[in-house]
Amino acid sequence: MRRKLVAGNWKMNGTLKANEELVAGLSAELPAGSNVDVAVFPPAIYLSQVIHALSDSHINVGAQNVCEQAGSGAFTGEVSAEMLADIGCRLVIVGHSERRAAYGDTNALVAEKVGAVLDAGLVPVLCVGETDAEREAGQAFAVIAEQLMPVLKSLSVENLRQLIIAYEPVWAIGTGKTASPAQAQEVHGFIRATVAKADEQAAQEMRLLYGGSVKAANAAELFAQPDIDGGLIGGASLDAQEFSAICRAAE
Repeated sequence: MRRKLVAGNWKMNGTLKANEELVAGLSAELPAGSNVDVAVFPPAIYLSQVIHALSDSHINVGAQNVCEQAGSGAFTGEVSAEMLADIGCRLVIVGHSERRAAYGDTNALVAEKVGAVLDAGLVPVLCVGETDAEREAGQAFAVIAEQLMPVLKSLSVENLRQLIIAYEPVWAIGTGKTASPAQAQEVHGFIRATVAKADEQAAQEMRLLYGGSVKAANAAELFAQPDIDGGLIGGASLDAQEFSAICRAAE
């Protein structure tokens, strides 16, 4: 039985005061003992603050991005996976559509980043998803397969079993549009079947998340689908009550 995971991507939002209030709200709303894993992904500059604030909590903390280069070196402005591990991060988002579209993260670069995250002992959350135009052209599965293949081909079976994949249709991110449960399940089923070609057991054990305008009102129906194991939540993760309600829906 795959354990549900609800992860909150704060994106480029937060201040010291706002983070303190949000974390306090989450700690109050999400007491220990739930059968759902919870993680939050603050901006890099606030990672230490949030990790410290949640040090006695069951809520994990992850980073929104990582450098593909390991260790340290002359890479101005970058943060390595080893540095993230050093301060207490547990997970890293890799290949988010905003990184792909705005900052040129190619499928090959994303695969390198996934490898760097795994080498540092962290868990990568690999994002895949199609645009509205690609879906309308009937290319959704082809696009997602193209995003998955460099990663699947580069990983050992052992590393593959540590991977989390988040399906985030680009047309549903921050738009208010949401894939129907049936649409989301269809793609999640395709992703699991694609992973199974590399390793059947990894495919069955792997957690697949849905992201794209998930709210408390639609979370339960989405999470009830057989291949959806939780969500990668954007804007709703900045509201402690709304995000907590989504976590409870996953139970």
